[in-house]
Amino acid sequence: MSAKVFFIGAGPGAADLITLRGARAIAAADVVLWAGSLVMEELVREHARDGAELVDSAPLTLEDQRVIYERAAREGLRVARVHSGDPSLYSAVGEQIGILEEIGLPFEIVPGVSSLSAVAAALGCELTVPERAQSLILTRLEGRSPMPAGERLRDLAAHRATIALFLSAGRAAEVQRELLAGGYPVQEPCAVVHRASWPDELVVRCTLGELAERVREAGITRHAIILIGPALREAGTRSHLYDPRHRHRFREVVG
Repeated sequence: MSAKVFFIGAGPGAADLITLRGARAIAAADVVLWAGSLVMEELVREHARDGAELVDSAPLTLEDQRVIYERAAREGLRVARVHSGDPSLYSAVGEQIGILEEIGLPFEIVPGVSSLSAVAAALGCELTVPERAQSLILTRLEGRSPMPAGERLRDLAAHRATIALFLSAGRAAEVQRELLAGGYPVQEPCAVVHRASWPDELVVRCTLGELAERVREAGITRHAIILIGPALREAGTRSHLYDPRHRHRFREVVG
């Protein structure tokens, strides 16, 4: 079997939210490199084959991971690189792909259930409600790495769309200030979901004006997504898709 790396989205946390393709890729791997701080160990041990080498990436640097990839290329090993959520969002997959391209090691990305999907499920809501919320902005608060031009939180808030904030719960007061400065009213509905789909999942609902205080009271500093905007408002509208007056290729107009 030729050497290859599979970047696998393990889902938001719950062990049974990994895809079938992801589970099969882990089962076929010689080395399973997994993010122990974000992915349940139960999930990895359930799907890894007997004799597979299990490596927790939490204490590793990118250079440490390169050593593993170089060994895989030399020895013809298959590596399952298991990330939380979906590899396309805040996973640092891009820098690893750069290494694999230098080495000449083939790779494949296996999509996963995003933590954002688990957050919406925990809240019991649709994030794209007809005539109320048709745009969703995924972003984060500026940290050690500067944000690209035009992507500061207060700039994005000016759109007044629904915003999902990753990697920002530990700075809720700053999030609150930036959103208010961008034009959201203090009564705009917010929700914070900590460790969505994990056994200790915690949901906090509040207004923007209460956000910093409620997050502080809950003791949430990481592993959470903040949602704000019109998708969380109570009043809903009906889509045209299932309206009896709306015809499409699978259904004629009724009446």
